[in-house]
Amino acid sequence: MADYHDDLRLAHVLADAADAATMDRFRALDLKVETKPDMTPVSEADRAAEELIRYQLQRARPRDAILGEEFGIEGTGPRRWVVDPIDGTKNYVRGVPVWATLISLMEAGEGGYQPVVGVVSAPALGRRWWAAKGAGAYTGRSLSSATRLHVSKVAQLSDASFAYSSLGGWEERGRLDGFLDLTRAVWRTRGYGDFWPYMMVAEGSVDICAEPELSLWDMAATAVVVQEAGGTFTGLDGVHGPHSGNAAASNGLLHGELLEYLNRG
Repeated sequence: MADYHDDLRLAHVLADAADAATMDRFRALDLKVETKPDMTPVSEADRAAEELIRYQLQRARPRDAILGEEFGIEGTGPRRWVVDPIDGTKNYVRGVPVWATLISLMEAGEGGYQPVVGVVSAPALGRRWWAAKGAGAYTGRSLSSATRLHVSKVAQLSDASFAYSSLGGWEERGRLDGFLDLTRAVWRTRGYGDFWPYMMVAEGSVDICAEPELSLWDMAATAVVVQEAGGTFTGLDGVHGPHSGNAAASNGLLHGELLEYLNRG
């Protein structure tokens, strides 16, 4: 099995640099925010953090490709770094501390590129999570000070905690009825949104979560963390990995029921 320790260490270095840049502008009164063509916000901090990560990757891994939310794809080859400089930009620009930098390394293989390293760093929450293929998932302050993650063992939907981002996306895609049926079937629902539900699935504090529309950079890092914590990460179509344009994550025991509800329409 491949050893990704050096890549994981580099991802932590990249996350440290991004944390410093994003925290420096968090809640800044003169933060510049624009609207992208898809009507989502982007701040100067998004672009600055991605530029910083790209610069360091180009020096440390010049042969690897880089795909980022703000500046697209650069380079080719069997290894590709995927970056979301600020996942949760709407929170960031409003001063809500629930946002993170997502950094993943993907490698070409059967079925296309798959994530093998992932770091999710949420400096305003004082939290970081990470994983490498075959090496488990962890949370903590650093590689040397970490706690291993394990998904929950909740096996009944009526005992499960379900996290989601919003209702609107499910309604727009004709899946609201199934979504609402699911909220009635579970023990508890909470609208945490963005990266956080996936990390709570990995920690075992949430049992299932899903979102109806996502990009690869939203999912690559979170997918490998969930999987290495013992969970299941698929699209709503049941295809494993972060390539379906949407996501469903669970402790594995509840995944079939999760997908059944969300595909009812």
